[in-house]
Amino acid sequence: KNFFMDIYSQIASRIIREQELIIGPLAWSEAGKVKDIRVVDQTKGEVVIEIPGDHKLVIDALVAQYERLFGRASREVCKEAAATIVADLEPEQVPVSLR
Repeated sequence: KNFFMDIYSQIASRIIREQELIIGPLAWSEAGKVKDIRVVDQTKGEVVIEIPGDHKLVIDALVAQYERLFGRASREVCKEAAATIVADLEPEQVPVSLR
């Protein structure tokens, strides 16, 4: 695991990379539009969530960004991408968009 990224940054990274497999580089430019997500290294898939506080809301915003473009199916892609990480979280730690 990459210890430079907190769990929610890891979730964001996983979601973006999974979306990238489907829509290509557009996945990264869309992620860049989400407030508080900073792309550190696109080739390594490193992103940082830059605010203190509730990072779950940033994940929800990221999922919503893709959903606005590609509809419901993109939410399922996000959920699948994050499933292995989310499995280790307490229910209240899981972003609403990934439940």
